[in-house]
Amino acid sequence: MIILDKSIRELFSIFCKTNNITDMQIAIKYFTIFGGLDIQIDTTKPTIELTEKHILNNYNYFRSEINRLTGGYHVDSAILTGIALGDRKTTNAFKRAHVSFEEGMKCVESLCEKEIIEIDSSQNFLLGKRNDSKTPKKLIFTNPFVRFWFGFISPIYKGIKEGNYEEFKIKFEGRESDFSDFIFEELALSFVKNTFVEDKIKQHGQYWNEKIQIPIVAKTTSDKTIIGFCKYTDNKMKKSELNKFLEDCKKEDISADIIVIFTKNGYSTELKTLKSETLKLFNVKSLKALVQ
Repeated sequence: MIILDKSIRELFSIFCKTNNITDMQIAIKYFTIFGGLDIQIDTTKPTIELTEKHILNNYNYFRSEINRLTGGYHVDSAILTGIALGDRKTTNAFKRAHVSFEEGMKCVESLCEKEIIEIDSSQNFLLGKRNDSKTPKKLIFTNPFVRFWFGFISPIYKGIKEGNYEEFKIKFEGRESDFSDFIFEELALSFVKNTFVEDKIKQHGQYWNEKIQIPIVAKTTSDKTIIGFCKYTDNKMKKSELNKFLEDCKKEDISADIIVIFTKNGYSTELKTLKSETLKLFNVKSLKALVQ
């Protein structure tokens, strides 16, 4: 069964508890694929093996489930694939699907009503950027598995349907790592929203324009501005990466009271020494707070 009526935090919590996962790196890796499915998996097995067993071998069942949820329309599927494989902006998703903006938005409205995706707006007002109101909106999947389906299964369904998984394996192995980036950002933003203990969050989201993307933007009840970014790679975060982020923000006249950073594998010694009340450093283990 595919679960659509839960937030990303709720789905993550359900997934970790159902599968008894305490290692957050493992949790994110498998949640990116199986999150939002009402099944148990063996996380001691490689993701490619589990994907073949639980999803590819049950292609007809899941395609029927997906068609039941979406309606099975070709244009809707093309747009969903455009979202899953791109930067999630409406304009770019519609280009990938080869549909006009008007036709695309009609499909989006229908998909939102079915709770398959949500429309996300850049948080311009939180950063005082009222002139950015024409920035394209983004389209967000509510369920990680559905995103995975339209990113990896739907575009090459013919081979999978016939039992040929080679093309899938090549594409999956080439993109498995970076496909988790979005989930990591969503969970980091949820962490800030739900567990930022110093001051309650009253508004949160992301900010983007043509020059910069800030995956974490929030405003506290005491009117402090929080901005932050994430790095989901095996390398430790370096001070130079923070400096680059701050320089990019300065060019866009963006300032904040608190900077938050989330990484997969920690920080350099030089960067750790800068940790303070205005620079807060988190890692994957911090996300365990979302499942408690």
